[in-house]
Amino acid sequence: MTLKQFVAKQFIDIIQWNEPEEGILAYRYPMQDMEIQNGAQLTVRESQVAAFVNEGKIADVFGPGLHTLNTRNLPVLTDLKNWDKAFESPFKSDVYFFSTHLQIDQKWGTATPITFRDGEFGAVRIRGYGIYSYRISDARVFFAQVSGTRAAYYSSDLDGQLRNTIVARMTSIFAASRVSFLDMAANQAVLGTKIEEEMRPSFTALGLELASFVVENISLPDELQKVMDQRIGVSMAGDLGKFTQFQAAEALSAAAANPGGTSGVGVGLGAGVAMGQTMMAAMKHASSDDGDAPAGATGRKRFCVDCGQAIPDGAKFCPSCGREQ
Repeated sequence: MTLKQFVAKQFIDIIQWNEPEEGILAYRYPMQDMEIQNGAQLTVRESQVAAFVNEGKIADVFGPGLHTLNTRNLPVLTDLKNWDKAFESPFKSDVYFFSTHLQIDQKWGTATPITFRDGEFGAVRIRGYGIYSYRISDARVFFAQVSGTRAAYYSSDLDGQLRNTIVARMTSIFAASRVSFLDMAANQAVLGTKIEEEMRPSFTALGLELASFVVENISLPDELQKVMDQRIGVSMAGDLGKFTQFQAAEALSAAAANPGGTSGVGVGLGAGVAMGQTMMAAMKHASSDDGDAPAGATGRKRFCVDCGQAIPDGAKFCPSCGREQ
């Protein structure tokens, strides 16, 4: 390799970047002590922004398009370097590409339940998860506040910061919303919009734009969900007496399904007693309304244990079958 060829290889005349994989937010073009020659071509594709950084500070930013690098489109960098108007000398500067397309399907979720005061149930712990999307909206701010001079910066490097910020903001939103947990399922879209509005300033401060925010699910921890299910069941039953009868009938069915089990026997006995008491109360109520008693019967009616006919008060034998009572 001749000296002329070696020198020629030290100048960059085409600068461009194709994203090799998803999730790259910022990428530093590899200079390796090479210099950008006057008239070099800079290709910035849609969904990209290119920035020239001088001594750690962004000097010039280029949007999508084909740019010929000279003093006319590098005014700030030219002033900083004090180049002459001819701009004949090659120059060195770090070039960073920023991906501005949407970073979609970003997951968020509560690592631990959030506690807030519910207007109907008091203190309640809830969990939630969903997705959101964002993009880089201000390369200068993102470079200064987030990515810095790293060779590459990925969306995964930012996940923890954004997710924790979202969860922290959700806690304050729930506390101020005064929406009962039972109404949250019907208002998830409204809740997502509210969180999105509250989160926008936090994203803007990082040079980002929050494009969408979706709440997929709001739920209770398992132990609280069981309590909630019981309360809903009682509320649906309405009359606690009817609910007790219903539970007794359910217990009888469970005992019948497991006649050999000890617990099934106990449950069956308890349910049988409750059902028997309910049936006796119903029979007494029916007998008190019966107007077909034999003549001479007064007060509370009795019935023969053999033939079932009514027996007058004080009688020791059934007047129908003669059975001793």
